[in-house]
Amino acid sequence: MSQPDAEQKTEANATRVPSFDGVRWTSCSLEDFTALYWDEIAPCLEAEGIDPRGEKPTHQWFRDHDARSFLAALRRHHDRSFGEFWNEDLDLGDDEEGYTWATTDDATIEALEQFLNRRKSRYSLASSSVDALRTRLNLYVRAYQEANGADDLLTPIQRDRENPAYEAVDAVYAAFDWLNEGAEQEYSAQTLQRVRRVVDAWYQHLVGRRVASMNPASGLYDEFKWEVEDSSTPSLSANHIRKLMQTSETTREQLLVVALAGWGLRASEVAALHVSQFHRDGPGDDVPFITFESRKNGPGEVSLLYGMDVLDSRIDELAHDETWTGYLFPSSQGETPYVTRDTIRNWFQNLALEAGLPERIEGERPSPQLCRRFWYDTYSAVLEGVLEGVDEIASEQGSSDPRVVMENYLSDARSRQVRREFMRDQLDEAFGEST
Repeated sequence: MSQPDAEQKTEANATRVPSFDGVRWTSCSLEDFTALYWDEIAPCLEAEGIDPRGEKPTHQWFRDHDARSFLAALRRHHDRSFGEFWNEDLDLGDDEEGYTWATTDDATIEALEQFLNRRKSRYSLASSSVDALRTRLNLYVRAYQEANGADDLLTPIQRDRENPAYEAVDAVYAAFDWLNEGAEQEYSAQTLQRVRRVVDAWYQHLVGRRVASMNPASGLYDEFKWEVEDSSTPSLSANHIRKLMQTSETTREQLLVVALAGWGLRASEVAALHVSQFHRDGPGDDVPFITFESRKNGPGEVSLLYGMDVLDSRIDELAHDETWTGYLFPSSQGETPYVTRDTIRNWFQNLALEAGLPERIEGERPSPQLCRRFWYDTYSAVLEGVLEGVDEIASEQGSSDPRVVMENYLSDARSRQVRREFMRDQLDEAFGEST
C-alpha cells in the first residue's frame, strides 16, 4: 500500500475552497466577515502558498474558488470593497512596520505578541488562527483604551503594583461594558464570547509567566451572560442518523455517515481521508484518533469513539485492489486520487432521500453540514452535562465556574475520559448500538 506523495498532497491542498454553507449574510457584522476571512478564506490561501496577511487575494481568486458571495455580501450589506475591508477591518494595509495595535505602550505590545507566539508554537496553530486571536485581542485593547483612557494594560496587574486589585478588575469590566454597549458597532454575542475567551487566556498566561499577580478577567464568565442566538444552520436528529445507518447498504455509505455524524468531520475532510491518518495505539487507555496536518485551526486530532468496525470493513474491502493508494473514498477520475467535496455532498443527499429524511429541515436540505452539526450539538450538550457533573467540586474548591475545575483540578487524561464517557452514551442513542 503506497502513501500519498508530496505532489499529491500539494495538488490536494490546491483544490481547497472556502465554505460558506449556512451563512446568513444579512445578519453578518463586519466582525463576522473578519472571522469568516480568517476561518475560511485564509486557510485556503495558506494551502496554496499565499500569505493571508501579506498578499491580498484578487477578485479572480474569489471567482476561481466560488467565493464571490463573500464580496457581494460585503458590498451589499456594508458598502465595503474588499480593498477597504482589507485595510480597515483586517488591518492588513501597506504598513511596513507590521501590525498596528490599538496601544503605543511597548511593554503591552510585547506581552501580547509573546502570548501569540507561544500559542502558535505550543498549540501548532496556523498563521490564520493566530491572526484571528490577534484581531480579537486588539479589539479588547481598543475597548480598554476607550473605556479607561489608558493603553498600558500591564502596570495595573504587575506583581509590585501599588493600586488595589479591584481597580484592575474594574478597568477590565469597563472595557467589556464599552464593547457591550458603548461601541459604535454592535458586536454579536458570539464575537464577545470569543474576545472574552482570548482575553482570559492572555491574562492567565501572564499570571503563569509571573508577569502579573492576578487575572482581572477571571470573573467575566459570571458578569457577562451573552446569549448566542440559535445557529442559522439546523441539525439532524439522532433519529435521522439511525435512519441513515439503517438505509446504508454498503461500507462506503456506512463510513460516510460515521465520519460526518460520529467523528464530526467536514465534507472535504471526509473526501480526503487516508489510512495513514488513523492511529490505534494511543498511550494508556486512550482511544484511537485521526490526525490532520492542516485543519481550520491548524494541526489537530479527532477521537474515534465509534465506528472502528465500519472503518476496518472499508479498509478490508479496498485492500483487495492492488492499485489502492490508501484513500478511503478513492477516485479514478479527476486531478486528485480521492473524490471531491461535492461528490460527498451528492452521496449524502442521495442517501438521505433513500432514508426518507424530510425534504427540508428548518428550511434547509439535508446535507453533510447538517449531519456534522449533529456531532457539534451533541458534543455541546455533553460538555454542559460534564460541567454540571463537576459543579459540586467547583463549589468545594470555592469556584463559581466549573470550567476552573475542568482546567485546574482534573488531569487532562481524566477530563478527556469524562467527556468521552458522556459522548459515547449520546452516540449509542443515535447509532443504535453499543460502542
